[in-house]
Amino acid sequence: MVKFSSIALAVLLAGTSGIALAQDKPNLTIYTYDGFASDWGPGVPLKQGFEATCACTVTFVGADSSIGTLRRVQLEGDTTEADILLGLDTAIAGEARATGLFADHGLSLDNLVLPEAWTDAQFVPFDYSHFAFMHDIDTMPEAPASFEELIALPDTIKIAIQDPRSATPGLGLLLWVKAAYGDRAPEIWAGLKPKILTITREWSESYNLFLEGEADMVLSYTTSPAYHIHDEDDHSIKAALFSEGHFPQIEVAGILKSSDQQDLARDFLAYLASPEGQQFIPTTNWMFPVVDLGDRLDPSFAGLPQPEKTLTIPEEDITANSAAWIDEMLAAVQ
Repeated sequence: MVKFSSIALAVLLAGTSGIALAQDKPNLTIYTYDGFASDWGPGVPLKQGFEATCACTVTFVGADSSIGTLRRVQLEGDTTEADILLGLDTAIAGEARATGLFADHGLSLDNLVLPEAWTDAQFVPFDYSHFAFMHDIDTMPEAPASFEELIALPDTIKIAIQDPRSATPGLGLLLWVKAAYGDRAPEIWAGLKPKILTITREWSESYNLFLEGEADMVLSYTTSPAYHIHDEDDHSIKAALFSEGHFPQIEVAGILKSSDQQDLARDFLAYLASPEGQQFIPTTNWMFPVVDLGDRLDPSFAGLPQPEKTLTIPEEDITANSAAWIDEMLAAVQ
């Protein structure tokens, strides 16, 4: 009886010790958009991969958009539970930087493959693509090759786009038009107005309208066809390439200054931008990785037509003028 009690006590103590160890594991909280944190998004394999190396727990907290995650952190300030904000892009990085909430990442990012050289001290890129309009070659065999050609199409042709105030693709389209046409942007928006079926709050709403045949074209990404090829063996969805060039979206992650897990957060960002982390991005987020994966890049991405010209606007110009440019766009299309 004494022997049994000793064994039982040892088992009990071991179990208690295991609970204590589990509770002592540091937790890394990452605010991101819902798609990234979903069961089918990159969050699941990234969590599993990083937890296997860190003796920690990773918790993704999803919001309806990446702009929504920034607004939440701004409201919470230094009291936020977030250690990392993941899913901003270069179009709103300047606004995020101006909040003063982000720490320098301190990482060497010499091996990145991006449309532009990367020198940002606070934000680490994790994927990219260019904005483009999708069309279905079964219903629209020939796509317009410029904004002006799109405007010249019959007004029965309808496009679905996103609101630049709530969706990063919507803001990306705004910057695309501004980068391509400058002071002529209001003229382009006025020309597009008869073609706009709707301006949705989020990307998924407008993309579903396109898939359901309600819209002839939809604002998305040059990499979007890879999803249809990979998951559906459907090669009919194509990106229309415009002669003006295309504006890129580069998605980024940053460490909050208020985080008490600075080293762990830095380790996660290093993992996110490494080949080990990047291998999960293409077929879960349907964007290009920021490193060369070689033959590990899924074949669905091979041969996707890409723009010959990448358009850019300096971050300081975006930060200073985006509100006025949004007003300019809304005035032209409403």
